[in-house]
Amino acid sequence: MRPTRSTLRRAATLAVAGTLVVGSLIGAPAQAAPVASPDAAATLSERLGARSAGTYADASGKMVVTVTDEAAAREVRAAGATPQFVQRGADVLNRVTADLESSVKIPGTAWWTDPVSNQVVISVDSTVTGAKLERVKAAAARANGALRIESEAGVLSTRISGGQAIYAGGGGRCSLGFNVRSSSGVYYFLTAGHCTNISSSWYSNSSQTSLLGTRAGSSFPGNDYGIVRHSNSANAAGNVYLYNGSYRDVTGAGNAVVGQSVQRSGSTTGLRSGSVTAINATVNYAEGSVSGLIRTTVCAEPGDSGGSLFSGSTALGLTSGGSGNCRTGGTTYFQPVTEALSVYGVSII
Repeated sequence: MRPTRSTLRRAATLAVAGTLVVGSLIGAPAQAAPVASPDAAATLSERLGARSAGTYADASGKMVVTVTDEAAAREVRAAGATPQFVQRGADVLNRVTADLESSVKIPGTAWWTDPVSNQVVISVDSTVTGAKLERVKAAAARANGALRIESEAGVLSTRISGGQAIYAGGGGRCSLGFNVRSSSGVYYFLTAGHCTNISSSWYSNSSQTSLLGTRAGSSFPGNDYGIVRHSNSANAAGNVYLYNGSYRDVTGAGNAVVGQSVQRSGSTTGLRSGSVTAINATVNYAEGSVSGLIRTTVCAEPGDSGGSLFSGSTALGLTSGGSGNCRTGGTTYFQPVTEALSVYGVSII
């Protein structure tokens, strides 16, 4: 029996967990300006190069662009964003990250640039002890205050699945992230690459009698996304199940912003909320490293991998991994969905 439309409608979702923290503000915020869009603020920060070190949304939702000098601050104000003076530009923080890439790529660690504290933050889980921890501490000493160490609750892992469950041929359970369509009208769904690596066939039931689709691509580690071609296009619904009997229509995709409010839906823990605390994070799993991830405060538990991260009607990411749970809290990492859409040449339906 083929899966029903209602079964697949409930299959768009997400989650995972991890942990990391931020530090103290540097400098004083400049005079507020009209709100610039997140993409415009990010483009401006990139154009400023070493005179900026990232962007974030403040408590009121206004975009803040970090700057190292008054000339850059004037450009930011003219663009309609708020400048925030910091000590370190992107060049300094990029050197710290490059050092971590070459010397501290240890399973159980994760790092990202925090624009609020103007630091690179590295988290270590409970497996990073002894000589491994000393390597992390040595990197922090070399960074002269530009690198902060934080403890990770539990163990970083990709061993989570979720949403309304999808089942791998031969065993394994994950979550459907977002249904998508190619320019030629072929329907697929996106999920985590560490899920699609498991099997080429995916089912809507645990007894594996209702074929959902067949794998068309997979990328993990390095990235964490995969794509499955629907066996029946009628199963592809453009929404996320909210676990209260209703659905959220997803009308497009976008890039996450630090400070942004987000939600995720998962078969184990239902709908959960949180905020984005970092972008472009690197996580070193036992299976390998994944870069470019979104870090959030959303909790998750086993049963949520591959599912959807979203804000309003905008798709943001696919659940990758992390640590923690929804009883004591945790941090989740998500593969940006825009990258997967671009690589596979598909769009949100």
